Amino acid sequence: MLGFERITFDPDIMGGRACIRGMRVTVSLVINLVASGMSTKEILEAYPYLEAEDVSECLRYAAWLAEDAVYSVAPSSA
Repeated sequence: MLGFERITFDPDIMGGRACIRGMRVTVSLVINLVASGMSTKEILEAYPYLEAEDVSECLRYAAWLAEDAVYSVAPSSA
């Protein structure tokens, strides 16, 4: 999927949500940890089975998702 080798989707794991390397760790969890101020080092200490590249790829994936175009529909004046 567009160069995201560490992001996986499996309907049997976390309901098919975006996860890291088939583990039960969602991309949204990692993004929320970063947004809450945790450094990559702190995340890796809390989740020792993750790798720095996992955190980087989560951030790249979130950035890619944010590039989607959003079109505002003006309310009808009729």
